[in-house]
Amino acid sequence: MPDISAPVLAATAWAVTLGLVGGLMTPIGSWYRDLRKPGFQPPNWLFGPAWTLILGLAAWAAVIAWNAAATPAAQRDILIVFAVNGICHLAWSPLFFKARRPDLALIEVVFLWASLVAMIAVLAPIAPMAAWLIAPYLAWVSFAAFLNWTIVRLNPRPA
Repeated sequence: MPDISAPVLAATAWAVTLGLVGGLMTPIGSWYRDLRKPGFQPPNWLFGPAWTLILGLAAWAAVIAWNAAATPAAQRDILIVFAVNGICHLAWSPLFFKARRPDLALIEVVFLWASLVAMIAVLAPIAPMAAWLIAPYLAWVSFAAFLNWTIVRLNPRPA
């Protein structure tokens, strides 16, 4: 049986937790189906595979960076940016889907986006490849933010 390192287990747990909790906090019910959405919105079935791939790449980035970190301070910084990102990641779906507040989710997605920029900034000097592995996550969240903004614009809240 292969020896699986603690960083691999931790990164996998991080990705699986974000994927599962995010999925559980994303009910596709009548409220969501009745929203006006732009024509460029991907089909609902695409979100699960996209998040699986993106979070898998981010977990891989965490392992690469952790193993490349030259100091405990660098490892601490990696933990901090991944923890902050996890919190921001988990905050969006409850705002959008559970609270039914795309407007508040649009504010929160700015923090999620910023957490990804911070991840790239922290990882790049430690392990450039790790930073590049976060790029699809940043691209997807950038697209999701634009989609979120468009949904808010198409579905103004009653006064």
